Amino acid sequence: MSDNPTPEIADFGFRTVPRAEKAGMVRAVFESVAPKYDVMNDIMSLGIHRVWKRIFVGDLRPRPNHALLDLAGGTGDITFGWLGQGGGRALLSDINPAMLAVGRDRAVNKGLVGDVSFLVADAERLPLPDRSVDRVSMAFGLRNCTDKDAVLAEARRVLKPGGRFLCLEFSKVRVAALVPLYDAWSFKALPRIGRIVAKDADSYQYLAESIRTFPDQERLAGMMRAAGLARVTVRNLSGGIAAIHAGWRL
Repeated sequence: MSDNPTPEIADFGFRTVPRAEKAGMVRAVFESVAPKYDVMNDIMSLGIHRVWKRIFVGDLRPRPNHALLDLAGGTGDITFGWLGQGGGRALLSDINPAMLAVGRDRAVNKGLVGDVSFLVADAERLPLPDRSVDRVSMAFGLRNCTDKDAVLAEARRVLKPGGRFLCLEFSKVRVAALVPLYDAWSFKALPRIGRIVAKDADSYQYLAESIRTFPDQERLAGMMRAAGLARVTVRNLSGGIAAIHAGWRL
């Protein structure tokens, strides 16, 4: 079953838009925020995203003989963490050339260009062969995809048997006392900070809204199972503000 309410429309934050237009609208958001993306991530999460990503990379269990496909990898945090912990070859992929360019520049600065390949690709239609990688990661990217079910199916397709897909994404807060503070931060503070730091309040309004329309922990786990992933687990971080979903291709 598709994650979209009808085949013709898709969510774009709290709005519904023609399905065919969403990808271009999301692309425009990330072209706008790319130059300040890392700075804004630190501000948006008060730096906690770095802790979440370290935990996520650890859960990927990097091995020298394992290959990683980093979907929606953007500026490269997960890819670089994977390589830093001894992982094998990495393919950093993103649909947005502006984001991928930032990741490529960072790889050059870190002296890692020889360890990383770069691919501009739509995660819903990957130009990769079946059973070609050992790990597929996706950090803070799935919620921006139009057809999330297609992304999950593609992730399973390119995994080798015994391979694992892991998704780090904002999720549903499980601590009631955090909800009003989190809502105030998301909908009042972030657009204002985005206007000051990135000169773009609207994109950060969309990012806050996209978190609220993303499937919660149980629903995303069910979507992963429906895509054929097995032994699906959920690990809540910071009271459910973010969560790591993981599943195997058996």
